[in-house]
Amino acid sequence: MSLSVECYLLGSTNDAPNSRLPVIHYKDVLPRPRTEETATQFLTTNDWEKRGTWGHIGEPHFHPNTHECYGIFQGYSTLLLGKIKDGEGIQVDVNVGDVIVLPAGTAHSSLQSSDNYRYIGVYPKECPKWTNEMGKRPPASFIQTIGAVATPQADPVYGKRGPLACLWNTKLCAKL
Repeated sequence: MSLSVECYLLGSTNDAPNSRLPVIHYKDVLPRPRTEETATQFLTTNDWEKRGTWGHIGEPHFHPNTHECYGIFQGYSTLLLGKIKDGEGIQVDVNVGDVIVLPAGTAHSSLQSSDNYRYIGVYPKECPKWTNEMGKRPPASFIQTIGAVATPQADPVYGKRGPLACLWNTKLCAKL
């Protein structure tokens, strides 16, 4: 498996706090055959747990109390990251085989998707059930909650020494 990763830093907007941590996008990393079962097995080996399977979700929202990871096992979508209604966001194309990790507080939604777009959602083990926020409260009201979300013990794709560990935890990166 080759390492193809992109990172996106998103500033706070008038309706989305986003995060100081980067969104991490791994391209074409899920094992074949690409099914819900193989994606689940692959992404849950590194202390993350599956909590659902979804398709196109067009309602912009964020989760202030947990990080979230998508494993796309079918189809494709254009995601809008970092924006609810106001401010600037970015559009990111995700395709079958991709994995995207969204830090707590990152606004996200699907702008357009193929009819067969499906992904699993995995979350760090022992994290609380996510809460959905739709940008109706000031972003600053979530800063303490987002800051209290623990850094995952491992990268969902590459484990304890994966890019997430370095990108999200500078103390750990210095030890590697």
